[in-house]
Order: sequence, then structure tokens, then C-alpha cells
Amino acid sequence: MVNYKEKIARILNEAVEGMEREDLQNLIEIPADNKMGDYAFPCFKLAKVLRKAPPMIAKDIAEKIGGDPIFAKVEPVNAYVNMFLARDVYVKDTVGEIIDKGDSYGRSDMGEGKTVIVEYSSPNIAKPFHIGHIRSTVIGNSIYKIYDFLGYDTVRINHLGDYGTQFGKMICAYRRWGNKEDVMKEPIKTLLSYYTKFHVEAEKDPSLDQEARDIFTRLEKGEPEEVELWQWFRDESLKEFNRVYAMLGIEFDSYAGESFYSDKMPRIVQELKDKGLLEESQGAQIVNLEEYGLSPALITKSDGSTLYITRDIAAAVYRKEHYDFYKNLYVVASQQNLHFQQWIKIVELLGYDWAKDCVHIPFGLVSLEDGTMSTREGRVVFLEDVLNRAVEQTRDIIREKNVNTDNIDETAKMVGIGAVIFQELSNNRIKDYVFSWDKVLNFEGETGPYVQYTHARAASVLRKAGEEAVKKAQTGEFDASYISSDNAYELVKLLYAFPEVIAEAGVKYEPSIVTRHIVDIAQAFNRFYHDEHVLVDNEDEKTAKLALVIAAKDTIKNGLGLLGIKAPEKM
Repeated sequence: MVNYKEKIARILNEAVEGMEREDLQNLIEIPADNKMGDYAFPCFKLAKVLRKAPPMIAKDIAEKIGGDPIFAKVEPVNAYVNMFLARDVYVKDTVGEIIDKGDSYGRSDMGEGKTVIVEYSSPNIAKPFHIGHIRSTVIGNSIYKIYDFLGYDTVRINHLGDYGTQFGKMICAYRRWGNKEDVMKEPIKTLLSYYTKFHVEAEKDPSLDQEARDIFTRLEKGEPEEVELWQWFRDESLKEFNRVYAMLGIEFDSYAGESFYSDKMPRIVQELKDKGLLEESQGAQIVNLEEYGLSPALITKSDGSTLYITRDIAAAVYRKEHYDFYKNLYVVASQQNLHFQQWIKIVELLGYDWAKDCVHIPFGLVSLEDGTMSTREGRVVFLEDVLNRAVEQTRDIIREKNVNTDNIDETAKMVGIGAVIFQELSNNRIKDYVFSWDKVLNFEGETGPYVQYTHARAASVLRKAGEEAVKKAQTGEFDASYISSDNAYELVKLLYAFPEVIAEAGVKYEPSIVTRHIVDIAQAFNRFYHDEHVLVDNEDEKTAKLALVIAAKDTIKNGLGLLGIKAPEKM
């Protein structure tokens, strides 16, 4: 794709003295108001160098560069040089390149040779995969897809919560009140009922907590009976989780959870001792981080058992040695901010200079309309139930509206699940929100179904045009003067910006930047479609307009793909 900022900087470089081309390029802006041009150059910084008032400098520059064929018009406005591009060239270059690249449009090689790890989802085994998990799951999956699209060698890790004292509680509860048949029939819901009962009974009989701690200690030591039960809980949980991941179209390269690092923690504890970082506190081992403005970090309890922080340090060391990552990203709720600050600081104190490459990507929390979720109290909304309900309701809407589709069930899955994912990724990830069925399943406005429908509408136009007409447009040979109206041009500008939007979303770890942009593209396409006839009698005009439809359709599909959403051909 032609880099117009770079091209304009070269032209300015010929006309402006006292400033390097790169500095000129960094000053070039895109005006918020289209009436002020496609690009604008502020002249304030040149005032000292040229010893002239900025408006005078703007006037001189506009006169010098106005004749370049890249511009349709250049005009000075106060201290700015406003530049309007020659639409035909811009449209031909942009639409032609999108058609040429198709599914690869927006892809980049900026990450070539660099490995990025994305840790996301990470549910606790033997506990519900609930609506609260959707945030880490779909935000992480989208960040993985964005980095993969940017050319990084990307590794997807599901750091399962498969270790810790809660498994002592679960085993204790199973032995006291459980049976195998019930667990086999409905693993998660049954194990959740045991876990809930444990906390109710422990209120009456506090000795249960010590019993659970003792069981976990035996599990840590590898006692066969405890390990066998733990492994069974893990296997049954993964079957349930994988059913939900399949619905979401999500896969992982590694399911190495907390238990994977159990034999790697003694080395970390020893390193902390060798560096003089460990202190004893009431029988436990801590790292005192008060001088860094952080509370002390508990490394081992008084009974010698480890904690999350020890396992996360061991996991980071293993990943660096195993993958030699460029970045190690953790998509974990903002509630864990202190935890990540503590262990990343400890990794730094251990002398690992790659600590700075471990990045916590926090997100806001989900709550129910009647309050927060609690696994202990059994107040949860199962994610699988949410997805199934979304699909069922979408199927009803498709039948009610008599939507044109070859496969109602397949379309209902694409649109229903897409609606849930899009809702999650439509706002800045750091915002808390209240889960509401009305909002998730509202298919009007700036929603996933709206963007999917726009893609299907573009596909419908291409079907109506016929194979021969589409093939002609796909050659990229068209007269761009037929698609230089204001509506068409605004659409092309949004399509042109797509690769830059992906790069920005990667830098900021923010999928909502992509989400908002494809909503803008969908809205611009629908304005163009509404105001202009595409399938006209004039063959040259029809070819040009079909080329723009193909470019818009491909870009929307690629954008939805980066969110983990499918793009239906019929809807």
C-alpha cells in the first residue's frame, strides 16, 4: 500500500528547509473534519527556523507543492496546509491492492522472527466455565489473531487453574458427599455443588479447612490416590471446556497449567534464597517489596506449600527458556494488577532483564444485574448456556424474518455466537460492565449482526452481478473516476486505514479498535450502497463499483476474523 504520509513528506522536504523528512512526516495529521482535507501539515514548528509567522509559511508551502499531481487541491488555512488528494489515483491504488491481497489485506511482516506468547482464558478445572471467563477468552483470542496477522510467531497458552488448595477442598468434598456416577453425568455442575457444600459445611466445622490443606499437601507430594482424583477432575473439566471452545472456534497450542510448573518451583525458591531476596515471616517465606511501593509477596506458606506467585515466576522463566519470547502477554482481569506487579518485580530483582517483556493486559469485570458472581455460593451463569441461548434466539429471528440462508442452523451459530463475541469486544477492554441478555442479544445498531449483515449484503450484490462481471472487477482494472463520489471516497479512506488500525490495536492490546473500525466501514458501505446504484447498465461504471464492493467485503471479513467472528455469505 502506498504510504501517503511518507509520499507527502518527500514533497514537503523539497519545499521546506530546516527540517528532516522523518520529522516532517511525524507532523502530518489527518483532519477530523473531511472538509479540511485528507491530510494537514501544521507550520508552528517552522516559525523559529524560518523566522516567519506560521500563516505566512503555510501560504508559501501551499503555493510550492500545489502543482504536484498527487493533490487535487492544496490550500493554506491559518497555520495549516490542508491537502486534498487526487481521488482517482488514491481510489485505484487502494481498491486495487485490497482486491489483489484479498484475505491477506492488512497482514504484515513487522513481527517476523519474533515470538509472542498470549496467555488467556485459563479457567479453573472442576469449576464452571462461566460468563466471567468470556472476557479473557475472547479478548485473548483476538489479541492472538492480531499478533499472528502482524507476522509474529504467536503461541496460545491456556494456563489452566489446576493446582492449589481448592483441589484439597474439592477432593475432601467428593470423598465426603460425592459419587462417581453423578460426576460422570454432569462433571462441572456436580463438582460445583460439592465445592459449594464444602464452604457451607466448613462454616459449621472449621476443621474441614485443615483437612483440605492436608489433602492438597499430599497432592503436592504426588500421593497416588490424590493425584488420580485430581487427574480425573482435570480430564472431565477439559472435555466440558473444549465443547465451549469449539463453539467459539478457539484453539490453544498449550494447556500447560499451574500443575505443569510444580517441579520447576524449587529452582525458583533456591534462586530467591541465593539472591538474598527471601525473608521469613511467621514461618512463611516472603519477598519484601515495600521499597518499591508494593506489599510483601508470599512465596511459600508456613507448611511449605507454594502459591500462585511462585508458579507464575516459574512459568515465566520456563517460557523464556523454552520459547525465547519477544513478548509474554497475560490477558487477566484487572483484579490481579497487584499480583502481576509483584511477580514481575521479583523476576526483575532476580536479574532477568526480560522481565520488562512480560506484560499484564488487564480488563474490567463482568457482574450480573442482581450482583456479582460467586463460585462458592453457586451463583454463576454458564458460558455454554449463554452461547446456546444466543444461537436459539438468533434461529427464531431468522425464521421470523424469513432470512435467505442455505443453512439456518449454521447461520444461527455464526450470528448468535458472533453477537456475544462482538459485544465483548466492542468497548474498551478495561471497562467493567453488567451482563444483560437484552444488550447481548440486541441485533440493532452497532452490533456484530449488523456488520455480518453488511458482509452478506455485499456478497448478495456480487451474486446478483454474476460470475463474469465479478471476475472482470477482480482483475483490478477499472476506471476509478466512477467511484470518486463523497460516499465512495469516505469508504475507500476507511479501507485504506485498516492495516494501520490493526497495528494500533496490536500496540495497545485493544481489539475494540478493530471492532469500532469495521463498524465504521459497514456504515460507510451501507451509505454508499443506499445512495448509489451498483448494478448499472454502463459496464465500466459497474466494474468499478463492483471492485469497491469486493474490497469492502474482503476488509469486513478480515476484520471480523481478527475478532474471532465468522462472516456469513447469506443472511
